[in-house]
Amino acid sequence: MTLFRKLASALIVITLSSTLPVSAAEKLNVIASFSILADFARQVGGDRIELRTIVGPDSDAHVYEPKPADAIAVAKADVVLVNGLLFEGFLQRLIEASGTSAAVVEATKDAEILNDPAGGHYHYVGGKAVFHEAPLDPHAWQSIANAKVYVKNIADAFCKADTEGCATYEANAQAYDGKLDALDKDIRKTVAAIPQDRRVFVVAHNAFRYFEHAYGVTFLAPQGVSTDAEASAADVAGVVREIAGKRAVAVFAENISNSRLVEQIASEAGLKLGGTLYSDALSKEDGPAATYADMMRQNLATIRDAAGH
Repeated sequence: MTLFRKLASALIVITLSSTLPVSAAEKLNVIASFSILADFARQVGGDRIELRTIVGPDSDAHVYEPKPADAIAVAKADVVLVNGLLFEGFLQRLIEASGTSAAVVEATKDAEILNDPAGGHYHYVGGKAVFHEAPLDPHAWQSIANAKVYVKNIADAFCKADTEGCATYEANAQAYDGKLDALDKDIRKTVAAIPQDRRVFVVAHNAFRYFEHAYGVTFLAPQGVSTDAEASAADVAGVVREIAGKRAVAVFAENISNSRLVEQIASEAGLKLGGTLYSDALSKEDGPAATYADMMRQNLATIRDAAGH
């Protein structure tokens, strides 16, 4: 019997109590599956929400194993915000274990979604690698246009759960959209100043394809859109060949993973390590990427510096 199943009876009382409507005196109880989504929720919800994040800063949602406390928190929630597109491999198990009656909102709904070039990716279940046919790339937040879709979906979800606060949520979302528009312009201006032959880089896994398509840079990676399965020797060799053919200029570590793999690639390809990019998670509060906007600006600065501009 799994630990989650042992919790089922204890969660019944919590779940029943969570079905009551939110009163004006209470904050909306919101769960966000990972840190980037949590920042969107914070920007929209402000002081009207009580926010808990399941997969925190500098942590990898692809391989996260939920804890009993996560199931208890989800059971109490009014709104559960998730990315969807099989980004959170743990999600279905957690929702079922919690018995929650909260609205589970996929923030990627109506976003412009790219295909997974591999047609799917692996998840580890019971210690075994299981291939999930998932033709979609889940890292949609890496373009500002999609980030605005996340924000709209979150505002709509909060309005539905807390009608009295709807005007506040919509005003917050509109103000944040303005900041995102300014950020998008900054990214485009900075990338435009980088010569075309200095825009090819290497990362550990395919987390930046939306940034590629939106802003005109290229990222090579030995791993697919999930970090569940380790890159093979053939994957690494293939990327090293691509580096030579496409004349990549730098290799980046990612904040969610060990840098060993990219250090190996940099050594074999004779490239420099250009720093760390924030892919699937924010930094801690005292770090350089504590919010989504900070993350995008930090990544942009790292790319610009590595390109020599």
